Amino acid sequence: MALPSVWNVMRVVIPFISVVGLLSVRLVGAGQDAGSVIPAESRPCVDCHAFEFMQRALQDLKKTAYNLDTR
Repeated sequence: MALPSVWNVMRVVIPFISVVGLLSVRLVGAGQDAGSVIPAESRPCVDCHAFEFMQRALQDLKKTAYNLDTR
């Protein structure tokens, strides 16, 4: 009984691995819930988040400075 050559095995294994990889990527993408995504119109933009964060940080700094001044 002759063993198959390495090249014959590789001709079968490489396409098989490629197909399995593509199917697993497709399954992972399909597993995400589309209903849980918040529409872009109702989400604040990144700049708005940064602006709100900076406003809160400035308010905290003002409170800290006022507390230090009153001591």
